[in-house]
Amino acid sequence: MATPNPMANTYPIPPLPVSKKTVCIAGIITTVYGLDELDAKVQDVACLWLLHPRLQTQECMAPVAASTVNAWREEKQKPKKGKALGLICVSFDQRNHGSREVDALSNEAWRSGNKTHAQDMFASYHGTAIDTFHLMNYITSYVFPTSQHVIVNHLVLGVSLGGHAAWHCITHDPRITTAVVIIGCPDYVRLMSDRARLSKLATWTDSDPPGSSFLGSTDFPKGLVEAVERYDPAGLLLGEIVSRDDDVYDWVPTASEQQRLLPLMKRSLQGKRILNMAGGDDKLVPYKCGEPFLRWLKKATASDGWFNEGGVVFEDIVFDGVSHDMNPSMVREAHRFIIEALEQTPTEIAGRASKI
Repeated sequence: MATPNPMANTYPIPPLPVSKKTVCIAGIITTVYGLDELDAKVQDVACLWLLHPRLQTQECMAPVAASTVNAWREEKQKPKKGKALGLICVSFDQRNHGSREVDALSNEAWRSGNKTHAQDMFASYHGTAIDTFHLMNYITSYVFPTSQHVIVNHLVLGVSLGGHAAWHCITHDPRITTAVVIIGCPDYVRLMSDRARLSKLATWTDSDPPGSSFLGSTDFPKGLVEAVERYDPAGLLLGEIVSRDDDVYDWVPTASEQQRLLPLMKRSLQGKRILNMAGGDDKLVPYKCGEPFLRWLKKATASDGWFNEGGVVFEDIVFDGVSHDMNPSMVREAHRFIIEALEQTPTEIAGRASKI
C-alpha cells in the first residue's frame, strides 16, 4: 500500500513565491527562503526550520516556506511595538531521503518488506534533529558572512516524519523556542506498537497476551528501546518505557519524584511554545498513539499543574474528519502560532524561561 503524500492538498491556491538560495552547509544541501525579502535595516532574524514527511523531499516544503514568509511580511505591515524582526525559512532533505538517499527500502514500513522499519525510522528522524542542531551552529556564517544580520531565534515546523523530528528538536536544544508539530507523534513506543499490531507481526501475535514481548524483540530490539528512552519525548520524561501502561500517563509525580523530574523538564521544555496538530481520521499516525502523553503534558503544564511555572505554552488541536494530511486549516493555525511567537520580545521569551 502506497504511503500518501500529506502535503498533496495543503494549498488549494499556491502561495506567492519568495526568494530561495541553495547553500551547502557541512555537506548538507539546504535551501534558504526569504533572504531577499529581509529589510537591510533590520539586524535581528528568526529562522524557521522546515522538516518534511517520510518518502518526500525538502522540495515539498517550499510552499510552506513561501506562505509563512509572506504571512510574516503582511503582519509586519501592521503598527507594532517592539524591535523589528526578519524571518527566513530553511529546509533540507532528511537522512536517507532525496539527495541523501542511500537505501530506498530503509524508508519503507514492515508491510513493504523492511524488517528494520522501527530502527530505521527512529534513527532517521532522530538524526534529522541532530542535523538541525548542527546546521544551527553554522548557518549564520554561510548566509550572513558579513554579519549584516544575526539569528536571534530558532523555530521548527515538521510534518509527519518531520513532525516526529520536531518533537526531538524542541525537547533537546534550548535554542529552539517554538515547535509546530503536524501529524507527528511524541510517543514512539505506542506508535510502533500500534503499527506492529496492524501489521500482524509474529513478534506481536505470537505472545500471550499479544504484544507483551514486542519490546525487546527482533522487530523492536533492546538497543532501540534504550535509544527511545533517551531521546523520545515520552520515553525521556516518563522513564522506563518497558513498564509503561495507560495508568502512567495519568500519574502525578510525588514531591520526591518531582525533584528528579524538575531539572529534566526545565532542561527540555521550560519557556517553550508547542503547537501539536493531528487529523482525527489519521490511520498512519493515529492521534490515539500520542494522546496519552499529550494528556500527561497538558496536566503537568496547566495553570494548576505541578509544572505550571515552567512557562510552557502548549496547544493541542485535533481536526475532525482529517486523515494523514496537512490541510489549509492547519496552515492557518501554524501561521498564527508562529506569528505569535515572533511577536514576543527577547525579554518575554527569557521571562517565560526563568519562572522556575
